[in-house]
Amino acid sequence: MPRVTIQQVAKAAGVSPSTVSNLLNGRTSKMVPATRQRIDHAIAELGYRPNRAARQLRTGRTQTIGLIVPSVGNPFWGSFARELEVAALEIGCNVLLCNSERNAERERRYVEELWEDGVQGIVLCSSLPSLDHLADLIARGLRLVTFDRPAQAADPESVVSISINNHVGGFLATSHLTALGHEQVAFVSGSLGSLNRVGRFRGYCTALEEAGIDPAAMPTWAPMGDTPFGDFEAAQVGREAARELFSGNGEAPTGIVAVNDMTALGCCRGLRDLGLTVGKDVSVVGFDDIVLADLYDPPLTTVRQPIARMAALALAEAVESENNQEPGRSVLLRPELVVRASSAPPAGSVPEARRGDEALEGDSALR
Repeated sequence: MPRVTIQQVAKAAGVSPSTVSNLLNGRTSKMVPATRQRIDHAIAELGYRPNRAARQLRTGRTQTIGLIVPSVGNPFWGSFARELEVAALEIGCNVLLCNSERNAERERRYVEELWEDGVQGIVLCSSLPSLDHLADLIARGLRLVTFDRPAQAADPESVVSISINNHVGGFLATSHLTALGHEQVAFVSGSLGSLNRVGRFRGYCTALEEAGIDPAAMPTWAPMGDTPFGDFEAAQVGREAARELFSGNGEAPTGIVAVNDMTALGCCRGLRDLGLTVGKDVSVVGFDDIVLADLYDPPLTTVRQPIARMAALALAEAVESENNQEPGRSVLLRPELVVRASSAPPAGSVPEARRGDEALEGDSALR
């Protein structure tokens, strides 16, 4: 297949090739948001990848960016790291990967070391509420791109946010179950100390309220405070939660919304330990659409994140620009609900017509 050229991207976006080049090289201080959005859309639609050799000849060096994820123990972060690295190599850029376990002190150490080694652009994926632990480095010129974390009022002006709408995602997952007839829907997560998880939980609550169900009356397993996030232990978190939710204390749920797919798969394993059948006795919905979601038996209903597009956007913002102190921006993308066999009407109810494995856009589901 012929390589897509910068001229084709420019034509699709209705701009000049030099304008596209300015965006790819971080020269966007005078570019209006609508122009940036048209170029981003054209790049994603055409599958454009900048010419690596040409960039190296122009700059005379290979740039390096940092990527700090919670833990590659969760396959979602491994997939995101791969997508970012593939895109980075195409433009002659290297990626240094760090696992922070969402620990602010550990993040600080990694960022300081990367900064001292000359790395000026970092993609940060922890989604912690505050960036205060990195404020001085940002003020000194660190180009910080936060991934899966909505922009906050207290964030430094130069910070860029690339995220899906987690609130809508949680709403989609939960409203799918309530539409099937589930009236006892549990939420399962590790600590709710990160903004992306809080967004998903709030979407869950909104969907229940719209269905006439009191969220406070629902069985939930979502520790607060200093409880570990469980990124590495997500499957075990889900397994333990399922056992506790079905311990016989109180009314057991007929449906479970999990904060991510690994937690959801852990729930499925825990339910199987108890002799229950996922998709028949209990419905389970995950979040992320990792590769294991479609391979599990039964295949997992989940909320999909467009990680290839998100990785491309994060890379474009993290590469060194002429002015790393230019104002940042916030990009909020659409999640999709992928319906598979792990979700069905409650046992004993009248079955509804089911759709197969399909993707449903989620930005119109919540106003």
